[in-house]
Amino acid sequence: MIVLREVLGAELRRVRLLQGRTLRDVSAAASVSLGYLSEVERGEKEASSEMLLAICGALGVPLSLVVASVAHDIAALEGAPVVRAA
Repeated sequence: MIVLREVLGAELRRVRLLQGRTLRDVSAAASVSLGYLSEVERGEKEASSEMLLAICGALGVPLSLVVASVAHDIAALEGAPVVRAA
């Protein structure tokens, strides 16, 4: 079963690690607790849209880019063809 919060958390972690940043650094920049961000990245917590915006802002990536990447990952997990918007 595909769980959106898990795929989203994995994408946020991937972006953070690509930037070479720590949970502590990103949580401070996003004004969220380190534990909460860790739970979001592990797919244990559903982040609100406001929290996602704060985390994406701290990472310096648009929420739309993260959501598009998550949609691509879910499509791949479903075995669905990937459709790109024009």
